Amino acid sequence: MQVLLPQGWPRPKGYANGVMVSGRQIFVAGMIGWDAQGVFHTDELAGQVRQALQNIVAVLEEGGARPEHIVRMTWYITDKEAYMAQQAEIGKAYRELIGSFNAAMTAVQVVALIEDRAKVEIEVTAVVPDAG
Repeated sequence: MQVLLPQGWPRPKGYANGVMVSGRQIFVAGMIGWDAQGVFHTDELAGQVRQALQNIVAVLEEGGARPEHIVRMTWYITDKEAYMAQQAEIGKAYRELIGSFNAAMTAVQVVALIEDRAKVEIEVTAVVPDAG
């Protein structure tokens, strides 16, 4: 994966402006903060982010991919203030489960998600490099 950073632009904190890759693509639907049985264990945003990221890793593994193959993430968050207040804990979970910050990312606040208890939904695109 090549991070795309136009000349003279500062490196963004926590994401990449763009990435270039080739290989087998994996598209992960929006993952929310419930476990594999559809049970929420917390209503706290950071805890739901951790669970959503664990769910993403599980789906990637099923497709033969790893977190370092993630090239794009879109985060839908219901409470910007909670996100800002819990950034340290969210960042810790991200680094533990995903690792580097090379993915192109978008984060938006939404009014609500389809599952009433969900505080976050994260979509991912991953690309597993060609074997050659």
